[in-house]
Amino acid sequence: MTAATGYAPRRTLPLRVEIVRQFKRRRTLVMFGLLLALPWILVVAFQFGPQGGGNQQSALRISDLATASGLNFAAFALSVSASFLLVVAVALFCGDTVASEASWSSLRYLLAAPVPRDRLLRQKLIVALGYSAAAVICLPLMALLAGTLAFGWADIQVPGTGETIPAFSVLPRFGIAIGYAMVSQLVVAALAFLISTITDSPLGAVGGAVGLWIICTILQAVEALGALREFLPTFWNNAWLDALAPELDWSGMIRGASLSITYAALLIAAAFLRFRRKDVVS
Repeated sequence: MTAATGYAPRRTLPLRVEIVRQFKRRRTLVMFGLLLALPWILVVAFQFGPQGGGNQQSALRISDLATASGLNFAAFALSVSASFLLVVAVALFCGDTVASEASWSSLRYLLAAPVPRDRLLRQKLIVALGYSAAAVICLPLMALLAGTLAFGWADIQVPGTGETIPAFSVLPRFGIAIGYAMVSQLVVAALAFLISTITDSPLGAVGGAVGLWIICTILQAVEALGALREFLPTFWNNAWLDALAPELDWSGMIRGASLSITYAALLIAAAFLRFRRKDVVS
């Protein structure tokens, strides 16, 4: 059987088409609206909430230093969202992408276009990771804007020690913190993407990834597991805080990033293997 004249597998399902399709989805607009609105909601909460003086120890918590400067507020917003809200956002973008096509019965028509299976999965993964990265980036940047307008531009105070780091010196470190937060979410993205190739329920793919992440978070608190906890993807989730320390410490972020990338690579490989054998007709 010869291919149709002009048919080129590499030209099927262009990235721009998939980007526009996913952007027009209501869940994309709602999720980005929520992520961009959250920093302003937090600003209102701090402005109208009780202003406690507290003792010196409580004032060294990241939550009590949130109003010290725009950078402190951005760090606080990232810390409270990285463990759940960003997890949900990444799981939504990566878990819904293939499962939704299966639930709409449009997956078979995409493959009949014909779009090669590996290319279809690759294009959807690239777009899903792109939207996930945008979600992780937009929240702390909006928090930096909201915090600066509400609390001013000043040097950042380090939680725990109370030491001060010049604002412009910490900006590159804040970029490192955001970058590490993106890498740490790779496991969620890959897990949701794998489940999305197995089920035709978008809610099941998203909920499964978030549920397994929560289970890892719970296991992380079990001290009886000892050093085994370091192999949980959630163990190094907050290692980005080391980027904002007086002395930049790469050790935790390197270990966390290597673990996340390894898990993500294995899960994505499993997703491709599973999708190649998937029965899209039934």
